[in-house]
Amino acid sequence: MQQLDPREFRNALGSFATGVTVITTAEQNSDGSRRPVALTANSFSSVSLDPALVLWSIDKSAGSFAVFNDCTAFAIHVLHDGQRELSQRCASSKGEKLRDGEWRYGELEVPLLDECKTLFECRVEHRYEGGDHIIMVGRVVNFERRDGGGKEPALLYYQGQYQQLDQSSAA
Repeated sequence: MQQLDPREFRNALGSFATGVTVITTAEQNSDGSRRPVALTANSFSSVSLDPALVLWSIDKSAGSFAVFNDCTAFAIHVLHDGQRELSQRCASSKGEKLRDGEWRYGELEVPLLDECKTLFECRVEHRYEGGDHIIMVGRVVNFERRDGGGKEPALLYYQGQYQQLDQSSAA
């Protein structure tokens, strides 16, 4: 069997345009307090309408892997084009991911961003091994279509860069 070049494989995967999401959960501290945890992901996908299931995957080497691997709930936020800075902040391994005043705790006690295109609150339904990732399947218990950012289009990622949706041909 031919050995795949990881860099070339990653570049080939980049030819598929995706939306950009921020996934959040809360880490329970030893004193009982919670700390918001967030990361940027473009591995989001729908799984089922009945029951309402979605999935995303997390790299086992991610700094927040242990928190997400142990969580019982998470939220998926579909970003709009005006949220590139938030996406980059949550993708970074350094610094504060979520700032005071831009989120609140939701029904499942996970951080919810105050602004995004769409929000899904999920309970963890399944975790599956997926090579160097864990595939997280969530049962959607609440969702909101917000169209955050006014009429800004969704934030897209293609060939290693943020891209803008051309809405000139949209009906």
